[in-house]
Amino acid sequence: MAKTKELSKDVRDKIVDLHKAGMGYKTIAKQLGEKVTTFGAIIRKWKKHKRTVNLPRPGAPCKISPRGVAMIMRTVRNQPRTTWEDLVNDLKAAGTIVTKKTIGNTLRRDGLKSCSARKVPLLKKAHIHARLKFANEHLNDSEDNWVKVLWSDETKMELFGINSTRHVWTRRRNAAYDPKNTISTVKLGGGNMMLWGCFSAKGTGQLHRIKGTMDGAMHRQILGENLLPSARALKMGRGWVFQHDNDPKHTAKATKEWLKKKHIKVLEWPSQSPDLNPIENLWRELKVRVAKCQPRNLNDLEKICKEEWDKIPPEMCANLVANYKKCLTPVIANKGFATKY
Repeated sequence: MAKTKELSKDVRDKIVDLHKAGMGYKTIAKQLGEKVTTFGAIIRKWKKHKRTVNLPRPGAPCKISPRGVAMIMRTVRNQPRTTWEDLVNDLKAAGTIVTKKTIGNTLRRDGLKSCSARKVPLLKKAHIHARLKFANEHLNDSEDNWVKVLWSDETKMELFGINSTRHVWTRRRNAAYDPKNTISTVKLGGGNMMLWGCFSAKGTGQLHRIKGTMDGAMHRQILGENLLPSARALKMGRGWVFQHDNDPKHTAKATKEWLKKKHIKVLEWPSQSPDLNPIENLWRELKVRVAKCQPRNLNDLEKICKEEWDKIPPEMCANLVANYKKCLTPVIANKGFATKY
């Protein structure tokens, strides 16, 4: 039997108005050309609920009992990495058989959604303690203190790196593999290189390509060729402080002696803390800029990296240093664990 078309709200309101005026069901039906039973149902609904629109429908009953819902909610809050299969099996053991889709709908109704887990450095208790100590000790440092810091780090640049994450706009079906909508990739990223760089509140310092495997001797050579010239070019003045992480090459006895001989003061740094180093923001900026230039080979990549690094505005560097406190407060709020950077 075909489903009948529902009357519009205007027609239903007119039926109620005619009923209020004293007309009977049959008279209304004859005037509007509809069935008597239809008007009876509409007028009864109006008398009971004072409304003519449809009432909310209850829908299908929930397959998971309130107790079952509480159980899976407790499980995912205590163990966020619990899989749908685990939840299905837990409910099955409790006597309730449902699908993954039912589990997902239930969790979404309670405000939870499935997200990709963020990858962060492995933090041991000693790392967490050191990060908290650093953040608390420097939380109230003035901006002038951070202006004196020359930040440094290494990063890997791939020839076809960030390009692969671009999005395209298309409305046609089956157009995913249209050449205009694809990004060409090469196995292993088409090659890559390691870079060393530094910056301060006054701008970017020198950028150096690391060729081969870097050891302590190469690291000291890089510092000799790039660190001091960068400090002079950025007019760091007296009393500036050098920041680098706790890589074994950085903390080697020979490196410490070299820095001491050059009278370079080093900022005490907590291990496993890239989220505390503002240069990570500049690496991201550099990779976005380089991707737009579409380098063709590694030599082209090196050339473009250095050009784009020099183009990063000093205002961006100054802003990162001026807002450095925003790097410290999340670490304290997260009790020393990793934060976004």
